[in-house]
Amino acid sequence: MFKYTICFIRRGDELLMLNREKSIWMGRWNGVGGKVESGETPTECILREVKEETGISLPFVHYKGTVTWGDKSQYSGGMYAYVAELPSDYTFQTPVKTEEGILDWKKVDWVLHPENSGIANLNYYLLRLLEEENTYEYRFIYEGDDVIACNVFPLEEYVPIS
Repeated sequence: MFKYTICFIRRGDELLMLNREKSIWMGRWNGVGGKVESGETPTECILREVKEETGISLPFVHYKGTVTWGDKSQYSGGMYAYVAELPSDYTFQTPVKTEEGILDWKKVDWVLHPENSGIANLNYYLLRLLEEENTYEYRFIYEGDDVIACNVFPLEEYVPIS
């Protein structure tokens, strides 16, 4: 079981993004999420984290797979990824400063723009996460702080390394 969760909250062509105040990804825009607590399922965790970080009570989320990371020899961590859809007329005033950082609605095109260097490593997987029904593992291989590969495995066919 992984220790973390992340959720991308969508409202039409916008995502509710968090500019993180703390490491890791300090100063970068990313989804909302956090650590799975003892006795908690990943889905329970992400519903709790979204409520704590945004004040939004989601009725449900869509599980979209996992994001894992490590170096060439072994994986060292991972998180469960979710997407939540809000009605296009849902009102949530932003920007708003929270303990975690600044929440703001950002256009999907802005988040995924090839010249946007102010996001986490979302350009590798976010579009597929938002648009495809299937679940995948997005496995990042790092050399120091640099991504040297992001491999995508359908979860139905992939057996994780123990």
